Amino acid sequence: MEASNVIRAAAVTPAPAAAATSCGTLGRYLARRLVQIGVSDVFAVPGDFNLALLDHLIDEPGLKLVGCCNELNAGYAADGYARARGVGACAVTFTVGGLSVLNAIAGAYSENLPVICIVGGPNSNDYGTNRILHHTIGLPDFSQELRCFQTITCAQAVINNLDDAHELIDTAISTALKESKPVYISISCNLPGIPHPTFAREPVQFSLAPKVSNELGLEAAVEATAEFLNKAVKPVIIGGPKLRVCKSQGALVELADACGYPIAVMPSGKGLFPEQHPHFIGTYWGAVSTSFCGEIVESADAYVFVGPIFNDYSSVGYSLLIKKEKSVIVQPNRVTVGNGPSFGWVFMTDFLTALTKRLKKNSTAMENYRRIYVPPGIALRRDKDEPLRVNILFNHIQEMLSGNSAVISETGDSWFNCQKLSLPENCGYEFQMQYGSIGWSVGATLGYAQAAKDKRVIACIGDGSFQVTAQDISTMIRCGQKSIIFLINNGGYTIEVEIHDGPYNVIKNWDYTGLVDAIHNGQGKCWTAKVKTEDELVEAIAMATGTHKESLCFIEIFVHKDDTSKELLEWGSRVSAANSRPPNPQ
Repeated sequence: MEASNVIRAAAVTPAPAAAATSCGTLGRYLARRLVQIGVSDVFAVPGDFNLALLDHLIDEPGLKLVGCCNELNAGYAADGYARARGVGACAVTFTVGGLSVLNAIAGAYSENLPVICIVGGPNSNDYGTNRILHHTIGLPDFSQELRCFQTITCAQAVINNLDDAHELIDTAISTALKESKPVYISISCNLPGIPHPTFAREPVQFSLAPKVSNELGLEAAVEATAEFLNKAVKPVIIGGPKLRVCKSQGALVELADACGYPIAVMPSGKGLFPEQHPHFIGTYWGAVSTSFCGEIVESADAYVFVGPIFNDYSSVGYSLLIKKEKSVIVQPNRVTVGNGPSFGWVFMTDFLTALTKRLKKNSTAMENYRRIYVPPGIALRRDKDEPLRVNILFNHIQEMLSGNSAVISETGDSWFNCQKLSLPENCGYEFQMQYGSIGWSVGATLGYAQAAKDKRVIACIGDGSFQVTAQDISTMIRCGQKSIIFLINNGGYTIEVEIHDGPYNVIKNWDYTGLVDAIHNGQGKCWTAKVKTEDELVEAIAMATGTHKESLCFIEIFVHKDDTSKELLEWGSRVSAANSRPPNPQ
């Protein structure tokens, strides 16, 4: 089902005063709907077209309006919020705000996150006229913003008529929840406060019917898969990022318990399977897999990929040693066995649950892993006052993790270093691998921390990425958040250096702690530190987890510009080779 995106030209006549006492308003209706689906914070940037709507969001007792420094960060915050809470929301103004938030909404679409993007639109009387409005490109066409959102949202609603506003809002929000994708809702600026009979009563809670598999298709898929796997000698299972959208994490754990196969995760699936499970063997990422994991997966004679996304980054420049004829691919609503049959309208949780009962226990590959596994080595001894190395930093971050923490990993070398962290039970983990937008982590840290107040977020952010979105450190302080941000200062875009170097990858160095201190300005709780050696790091972590545990802690880490993980060096060279392939012969 898709929300209507037909622009309506009819102007709205305000209801008589007598009706105001018995009718609700569009603004209150939208606010109540957001609360009902689990949103308690809306990330917003005010503009003249959305101000009246923001008043109604503020008036809703169950909602808090979180003002952000720019629309891009508001969108990133809604993305991070949706990762922790299951759904997020942002509110911006017409066109100048809408086009600014587009990049973040596209990222949420790529990561299958339901984000409700609300835009304050033009006065309903202006639709269908030849008027030129501000915040537009100077043409009497108000559909430019809508057209941009159509390709990065699963539903769009343009509301300039109160008669069907409730229907359009409900259709858009329910579609976001069903499809686990963002939606766009534009509301004319003169409508939020006008009473209307359709809003007279409290909106009834959504009841979204669960998707039910085709029973015949499910049985056929399970039978074909069980036959395929039960004759394999050393099968393995690899979990992917779409486990989240299907809410199939529990079903995968039950399957792992029953079958005895080793369980790996794709890099973007990290955090979606408990790493304390006795059959967990690490991250499968081709040539840059965690130790001994890649060898077990690629030597298997059958592998089950559950909810994978194969792209040039996750495949390390298309270099995975995986053969289609050996694979079972389980997508949210389809199962494909080898080169053979593909079964549609078979849903992931139903399939995993049914397959659990049909697989013979087989621990051969798990036993092979235990034979070859060697525990990680320890970092080399350091000299006194030796400059801090990145691998030492992440050893200390590992010791900080618990079930009450969550890791946010920015695009860059942190992708690879954070993959090597062992996550305790209930420790959160998030990064944006499919879209890979540098700067995402600042807004995502804001949103995740706002949604998961029971966890302390530990964000690992490179200096280049931080320069893109630094402003909303201000919002974190204003919201009283207590995240720990490790700003890794290595003088540039290190991940891009390893793909293709050039002077454009070197950035102007900032006094990062000085900037954060200026933003803090003595208002709220914020503590900063500069770290150049391991001893200084130990002291800073002790302060952040002790004296300043109730403050936002910003720790600037100075490392050499060439101090990168070996995984980034390998990955960068392979991605570079993929990017530089010559054109095919014509």
